[in-house]
Amino acid sequence: MAKIKKCVIVLSGGIDSAIVAYWAKQQDYQVYPITFRYGQIAAKETVAAQRVAERLGTITKVIDFSSLKEIFSTSSLVNRDIPLSAEFSSPIIVPFRNAIFLSTAVAYAVTVGATYIFYGAQGSDEQFYPDCRREFYETFEKAARLGTCKEITVKAPFSGIQKSELIQVGKKLGVPFELTWSCYRDEAKQCGKCESCLNRKKAFAETGITDPTSYEE
Repeated sequence: MAKIKKCVIVLSGGIDSAIVAYWAKQQDYQVYPITFRYGQIAAKETVAAQRVAERLGTITKVIDFSSLKEIFSTSSLVNRDIPLSAEFSSPIIVPFRNAIFLSTAVAYAVTVGATYIFYGAQGSDEQFYPDCRREFYETFEKAARLGTCKEITVKAPFSGIQKSELIQVGKKLGVPFELTWSCYRDEAKQCGKCESCLNRKKAFAETGITDPTSYEE
């Protein structure tokens, strides 16, 4: 009998992590998604993650880290007093966020008997976000193995390609883009003008694939 491959997916509710989840399912992994509330303004991310997981045939475990808002106060993603930019700027960064999420994912992996942890960092992010870089997650993997005495593997499977290329992968996998949420705001529709929305629009435009998202503008 073939051994069941299990993986934990850090599922944010955005396009990138949704594609990783669908990719893992196609690779015959038994998928255990995990989603985080960390005091972000865009609370709809969590709802989007739950809907994506449901479409994938599973349930995401939602972890409430809302109290972290107090230590993430320098980020415009949690602090409404900091204006959201249409371009990348340092206040967009939530300090060490992926490390915190991946640490929890490691504990979850040990609990469910998974040896793989995947997250949605991709090539377009690497120049801006230190915890999206290959050097980071490879080093983090070493720490995870030392801290658990397990052969844990931590990867961003698409760290070598750009967001537009990743969307093409997602299209082939049948990812329900319409269920995902990229916006840093939490309005009825995605705003269409924050840095994340603009990146999403740009990536879809570069592929020629229709973006099913309804934006405010």
